[in-house]
Amino acid sequence: MNKPIISPEKICLITDIPGYTHDISRLICMMNYSRQVTLRSVKGLTVAELDYQLDDKSNSIGALLLHIAACDFFYQVFTFEERELNEEEMAKWGPALNLGIEARENIKGNDLEYYVNILNEIRSCTYELLEGKDDKWLEEKVTSGVNEFNNHYFWFHVFEDEINHRGQINFIKKRLKK
Repeated sequence: MNKPIISPEKICLITDIPGYTHDISRLICMMNYSRQVTLRSVKGLTVAELDYQLDDKSNSIGALLLHIAACDFFYQVFTFEERELNEEEMAKWGPALNLGIEARENIKGNDLEYYVNILNEIRSCTYELLEGKDDKWLEEKVTSGVNEFNNHYFWFHVFEDEINHRGQINFIKKRLKK
């Protein structure tokens, strides 16, 4: 990850980060820790292991990694640009976002470096976009249907979703056919 740089010995500190406001710093610290653990979980996996599916209705580890990046991208567009994904973006990210048949059929054959590069590229962009925001922005509300959300919730959801899918990744890893 290019920004913000946090040394490995400080990854467990939830603290201020130069260039970011108090609450955004803390959010980023949690995102950083979550990502570090995810990358540790997939370290050394082969293409075959990344493509492995438990059955014809399950997602592969590779698809889950791309889903994590797709969620990050979706919330960049939704919170910073205040819009939904356009057709071109949906064509690129839709299969990974939705994790359906299209993802199972098309997200395969990539090595770990491919997924890690996408994860890092998207997250670096998130950090750059967050640099221009403040804690007041985190509290800005959005209404969707009967629910009210704020930007803090959306970005919490990004790393909460990653943690959830990392659990799936670890479950699949334990069941890989060697």
